Amino acid sequence: MLRAAAEMFATEGLSVPVHEIARRAGVGTGTGTVSRRFPSKEALFAAVLLDRMALLTTRADALMATEDPGTAFFTFFAALAHEGADHRGLAESLAGVGFDIESAAIDAGSDVSGRLHAMLKATRRAGAVRGGITFADVKALMSGCLAREVAQATPAPTTALSPSSATVFVPGDRFTAQFART
Repeated sequence: MLRAAAEMFATEGLSVPVHEIARRAGVGTGTGTVSRRFPSKEALFAAVLLDRMALLTTRADALMATEDPGTAFFTFFAALAHEGADHRGLAESLAGVGFDIESAAIDAGSDVSGRLHAMLKATRRAGAVRGGITFADVKALMSGCLAREVAQATPAPTTALSPSSATVFVPGDRFTAQFART
């Protein structure tokens, strides 16, 4: 059931009906089996996404431990944008559409926004970001990137972030290569 939910949330987003997830999982066309294990669609989505959020938090911690602040910040920002491009439900949630997965992730010890904020502070101290850039600016740009993915007509977005978006933070193209899809 979780595999079917993960696939459907990734490709179709949060609007996928629970009965359709149940049908695809082979547990019947009703929601009885699903609702016994997951009292709400949000609980099902959280079960699917919390592991992914934990991996993102682990990646942020590794970047902060091994990279200079600027590289860590821009690499992680790009990773979040790419993750949203690959998972429509995550993009919708992180962009503020639908469920608040961030609160559930924080409760589970996976504070992705907190890590990004800490990285921004370190990047500011290192002088690797334009002066005056705030966390609200970072969240707004990330929300814009993710909202663009949500608005894509195709169910599987193909790009996360244009390289020119990095210049909002840094003059020139010093970090833009990290934003290109591989």
